[in-house]
Amino acid sequence: MKTKVIIYARVSTSGQDYERQLSELRKYASRMDYVVVKEFSERASGAKKVAEREALTDLLKFVNENQVDKVLIYECSRLSRRITDFLNVIEFLTERGISLFILQNGLETLQADGSVNPIAQLVMGIISQFNSMERNLIRSRMESGYKHFRQQGGKVGRKVGYRKSTDEMKTQYSKEIQLIKKGISLRNITAICGTSVNTLQKIKKII
Repeated sequence: MKTKVIIYARVSTSGQDYERQLSELRKYASRMDYVVVKEFSERASGAKKVAEREALTDLLKFVNENQVDKVLIYECSRLSRRITDFLNVIEFLTERGISLFILQNGLETLQADGSVNPIAQLVMGIISQFNSMERNLIRSRMESGYKHFRQQGGKVGRKVGYRKSTDEMKTQYSKEIQLIKKGISLRNITAICGTSVNTLQKIKKII
């Protein structure tokens, strides 16, 4: 019997498009000769709880009621930027014998015999911690910056043509800069931090 899989894709804002994720995951499923039984996609912040994300909630309900072998996602942060939710979803799937596959990293939570893949789960746990830390740092910096700006009588919102200064870039992407200086490839930094390669290339020019 062919392997039955579900595809899940997520973007954060209405200005983003999840079709690229879906396309890459479909291509992978086709190469592996998997049967795609269902696709779920949504526009929702990765910081939201699972219960607040309709498509992810529907996915979990579907796998609980139907026979599925794997869930395919593009990269870790697409599932959740909340570390507890990320790990809870993996546990939920593992308990039902369903493997989670992350295309960008080539990681899979279960091995061919259905046993837990300890290396993959360890790496995913580390990546999810980075994603969670990044979310908290950005939120903290934004709140602090907005508060200070308002206290000075400023209005929140970018002016037309506004571009971040070098100092702002270095502050926002301090973790990425550290990894670049260590010689980590941009592709791997994207996997760890969730920052696009284009953004990383811009960061690389200022350090």
